[in-house]
Amino acid sequence: MNNNVTDNLALHRIAQTAVEPLGFEVLEVQVQTQGGEKIVLVRVDRLDEQPITMDDLTKVSRAAEAEFDRLDPVDGEYRLEFESPGSKRPLTRARHFERMLGLKARVRGEGHAFTAPIKAVQGDQVTFEVSGEDVTVTAGQVQANLAEFPDRHR
Repeated sequence: MNNNVTDNLALHRIAQTAVEPLGFEVLEVQVQTQGGEKIVLVRVDRLDEQPITMDDLTKVSRAAEAEFDRLDPVDGEYRLEFESPGSKRPLTRARHFERMLGLKARVRGEGHAFTAPIKAVQGDQVTFEVSGEDVTVTAGQVQANLAEFPDRHR
């Protein structure tokens, strides 16, 4: 398996099916190779927006491992890893942007590539201040990650 969008979407669906009933959402799935070992990395967040704990990661890992073992979606051997969003948190839904209002995000897509503060969110429309000008994109239609770490949990 490689890191293409189709494969990652399938892995995302499998992980989401396993963790959503436990109160979590999958933010991102990446397939990586480190030292010749294949790793499926899943970034999760709590639906109640509380900080992720080690117990949370253990819980979602066990649930998803069972689903991955049952479906066997990855060719060959691999290691399944879970982590909290961290400092490069993926921003895929409008709510993700709302939580990080005022912080800088790195955005690519819809003809844009910039790093700028999140200024406003209206529905799925997210506005940034880019070089003194407002630039609006659609959440979920661009690739966006948090570009600065918040001073407190959001």
